[in-house]
Amino acid sequence: MKNYRIIVEKFVEGVLFSSSTITSLTVILIIVFLFREGIGLFHGSPLEKDFVIAVSKQNPIQELDAAKVKAIFNQDITNWSKVGGANDSIILFTTSDITNYYSEEELGSALEFLPKKLNDFIVSHPGAIMYVSGKSLPPGFNGHRIKIKDITIPGFVFGRQWYPTSEPIPSYGIWPMIIGTLMVTLGALLFAIPLGIATAIYMAEVADIRIRNILKPVIELLSGIPSVVFGFFGLIVIVPLIQQTFHLIVGETVLAGSIVLGIMALPTIITITEDSLRTIPQSLKEASLALGATRWQTLVRVVIPYAKSGISTAIILGIGRAIGETMAVLMVTGNASNIPHSFLVPARTIPATIAAELGEAPYGGMHFKALFALGIVLFLFTIVINFTVEFIKNSKKEIRS
Repeated sequence: MKNYRIIVEKFVEGVLFSSSTITSLTVILIIVFLFREGIGLFHGSPLEKDFVIAVSKQNPIQELDAAKVKAIFNQDITNWSKVGGANDSIILFTTSDITNYYSEEELGSALEFLPKKLNDFIVSHPGAIMYVSGKSLPPGFNGHRIKIKDITIPGFVFGRQWYPTSEPIPSYGIWPMIIGTLMVTLGALLFAIPLGIATAIYMAEVADIRIRNILKPVIELLSGIPSVVFGFFGLIVIVPLIQQTFHLIVGETVLAGSIVLGIMALPTIITITEDSLRTIPQSLKEASLALGATRWQTLVRVVIPYAKSGISTAIILGIGRAIGETMAVLMVTGNASNIPHSFLVPARTIPATIAAELGEAPYGGMHFKALFALGIVLFLFTIVINFTVEFIKNSKKEIRS
């Protein structure tokens, strides 16, 4: 019997060890996959695979950055002298322009003469810049490919334009999304923190036990409502209310996202704060009351200061709940890739961008990698929040010891 019990215990130990190992490895593999895909954005040209930008061999330009190429194709730059070349007008050319210069008979029924015509075009138009598939260029092409500078981390983080599908050079600047994410999260906390802490104090120190037994399940039920339901509520109720109150053209704003996220963060803040307040030793309260302090003085000067680390943890976990939300924010913030200068304008957040665009991004392409790089930024935000929670917990232990 004893041997049987030992075997069962070893088996249970093995199951528990395997479960924890598999879970840890899964988390590590997810992080590795995230960084592998996202970091790839910074190790290659911003051009899509197999496409090139080429100019005549007579053109001295060898390298351009993405901003200059974009300006050239937007016709903001129309002369090569502006980018260090000769004083010659720039002629834009893409594959779709070929029929403007050559007939269908000259190109062939199956475009078999396309490579030769591309070569003829670059010879006869030395001021041209071509954006074509590299597979279409013939051997011995009388031009050279321009090297496009790689995307840099500072350019990605602090860039202000997000046009991942524009041609010939997409723009991957996430600064507006970072600001939008932080503003929506900040607004949510300004709404949720006072209301959440006040509710927790009421439940822990003021409310009758019967009222608490009603409020507690209701608040916990609130955390189980799907985020899309909150999004529908915000879209139908909060967005029109903001639009009418502030006389705006559209009601999908940072403020709408902040209110919806604030409601979603309330259960986390209330539950953790209330649990922290209820763990305070009864002897501390009795000592304060015995010294002549009133109930409210005890609450303000003893209970809340003692529970401040737990309250701080609740707030930070509330931030984590708000900063990673996707669908609800996507539905009520307008999803505009501009830097928001107030709470009454549309904005775009990092999670909403990933949710909206990942399904349309070609697997392995630059757009796909850029969205994973956005995931890395969001992951780093979460890591900072987690380390902050651990720091606060450790500080509480040191104070008690």
